[in-house]
Order: sequence, then structure tokens, then C-alpha cells
Amino acid sequence: MVYPYAMTERATPLTERTQTRQSLLNAVEKIRDVIAGSADESERAATLAPAAVAALDDSGLLKLKLPAVLGGAEADPVTQIEVIEALSAIDATAGWCLMVGATTLALPGVYLGDAAVGKIFGGGKTPRAAGCYMPTGTAEPAHGGYRISGRWAFASGIRHADWVSGTARVRGSERRVFVIPVGDVEIHDNWQVAGLRGTGSCDFSVHDRFVPEAFTWDHESAVPRRGGALYRLGWPAFVANEHAAFAVGVARRALDEVSRLATSKARGMAPTLLAERPAFQRFVGAAEMRLAAARALAIEVNAAAWETVSAGGRLTPRRQAELRAASVHVSDVCLELVTSAFRYAGGSAVYDASVLQRCLRDLAAGGQHFMVSDTGYEALGQFALGIPGAEPMR
Repeated sequence: MVYPYAMTERATPLTERTQTRQSLLNAVEKIRDVIAGSADESERAATLAPAAVAALDDSGLLKLKLPAVLGGAEADPVTQIEVIEALSAIDATAGWCLMVGATTLALPGVYLGDAAVGKIFGGGKTPRAAGCYMPTGTAEPAHGGYRISGRWAFASGIRHADWVSGTARVRGSERRVFVIPVGDVEIHDNWQVAGLRGTGSCDFSVHDRFVPEAFTWDHESAVPRRGGALYRLGWPAFVANEHAAFAVGVARRALDEVSRLATSKARGMAPTLLAERPAFQRFVGAAEMRLAAARALAIEVNAAAWETVSAGGRLTPRRQAELRAASVHVSDVCLELVTSAFRYAGGSAVYDASVLQRCLRDLAAGGQHFMVSDTGYEALGQFALGIPGAEPMR
């Protein structure tokens, strides 16, 4: 589907956006077999399998959000949804690593100066990145930079990353994002989890590590140095769409799987094919509509946000809250659908070999992310009620 967004001299022409979208979706299809075939290995290894990493690298998909001037796709938020959704429907782990890897690669490319970007993106090969943006570290000003200490959780993809980002507080409220080589951090082998096992989302830490100021930026006040309208979306709009895309992709996989299973699986004392049960038929019909509606909401709010920034505007705090709340809603709906699909599949779904148990575990794990927590609803509720001091991220 083509979305006829408003155009300005800084917006990407419609034909170019359409070509970018198709090229990215074609790239997903080209690596489908590798991603699907390596899913079990990723699960066992608790990090994305080397073949999947290489496929993502070679496909260019990790450059989904990177500024075009650095060789990136600089894809609009709706295209991002479609691409992450498509990959997540093949393997949730790969979809999650794509969304995190694309964002953590893009942000340094947007906000760092030429010297730092030259070092990170030099050498003729686009690096891989990981990162955590909760401010769980401290940064002490030092001559030419900061001395940083702390520990950061959920660094998805850090096992295959070249650079890693984190956020630290500087003597009070300022939040400073820093970027350092992965070799300079301690990776903690603590990713023994219920879902998204293959993402390798380990903690990392540093102690009294000097980081030059050139490799940092102020999370609140930094102005994009490269790229166009995409980087005027702000926070959380720049990342909220990813979570909706991931959830829709995993839910789509689960519904397809249980529908396929229903034509051969019989249950009951007088065995009846699952596909012949009215209750299951109703579930499938309702699930298709609920998933389509949730997806349409994500597309609608992100298309509207893109139209605003493409025309040179800025998103209001309430609009930011709406974008985040929409992703919370999409995630909630998708988890409900996957839970029901798992239950309809019966006992066979509990085995490790079942796609449905993995969809359930992975989506439940993804739903624990702060971006799609209940605070997203609370924030929008505060704006709707006119409560002073309402913010989209709390």
C-alpha cells in the first residue's frame, strides 16, 4: 500500500519512498530462508545465530533508519512498520534485533559530529550497534569528555555489535547518551529468560570509563546533524512504531500457524477437526478483524505523524503520548490473540518444537518493554484529563 504523505522540499519524493519500501521488503524475502532456518540455533545459543547476523548485515536492513547521507534507507515510519512486521513474522528474534539494531545504529549517525561519525562509520563497512537508553549510569564531567560508570540492562544484539550506546545522568537531570566500542564494556552473561532468548539481550557495564564529549549527546536538547523529516519525529515517536510492528508480525505468524494446524488437528472424546468447531471459526474471524484494526491504528497514527514532520511541523507532547499509547494497545491486542491461538492448539503447543509456544513467549517478553507498558496509557490519560505536567514518557 502506498501512503500519499504531504511533501516538502526536505521530504523524500513519493516515488523514491515507494522504491525504498519495495527494496526493503524484497530484502526481507531474500533472507527469509536463512532467518527461518537459523531460528532454533539462535534460541539455543541465546544470541542471534551467525548466519542470521550475516543475512541482516548483507541485506542492508540494519540501515533501515540510518540517514541517507550515511548510506541508510532513512525509511519513513510506516515503511519501518511494514519491514519490521514482515521480518518478525518469520522469526521474532530477528525482528527484535532488527528494530533495536536499526535504531541504535541510526541515532549516533544523526546526532554525533563528523569526527565521531567518521570513526564509527569509517572503513567502508556499516557497523552493527546495540544500546540501552534508560539512564542507569552516571557521568562525571572531565576534561574533554565524561567519566562514565554504570550498568545497563537489555542490550539486545550486543553479542554481534561493534558499538554500544548507553545513557547516563550528569550531576542531576541532564541525560547524556554515549557511544563506545563493544570491546570496552563488560558483557554480563545473564540472558537466561522466558522469551526472546535469541536476542542475546545481556546487561553491560563500565566503570570510570572516559568517553570523549564528541562521542556523546544530550538526550533532551540535541539537534539532528544529518537527515530530514524522520529525525524531527522526536521521542518516543522515533521508536514507538517499532513495537507495534513487532507485535503485529508475531501475531500474524501465530494466527497463520494455528489456522494451518486447524485443518489436521482433531480434539475431543469424539474427535472433531479444530477448523470445524464454530468456536474456533469465530475466534479466527474475530482475530483477523482485531489484528487488522490494531495494525490500521498503528499505520494511521504514524502516517499522520509523518505528514506533520514532512510539512515542517513538530509533534506535540500529546501526539507523542498518542503514538506511544497506540503501540501499547497494539501490543495488548496481539498478545491476547496469540494467547488464544496457543490455547486453541491444545497440548501440542507446549512442546519446544511448536511455533505457537515461541510466539507466545516472545511476544510476552516483548510486551514487558517499558515503551509498551501501562504507563503509556497513563500518560495519554493525563493529557486527556488536562493534568498539569503530563509527559509522554514517565
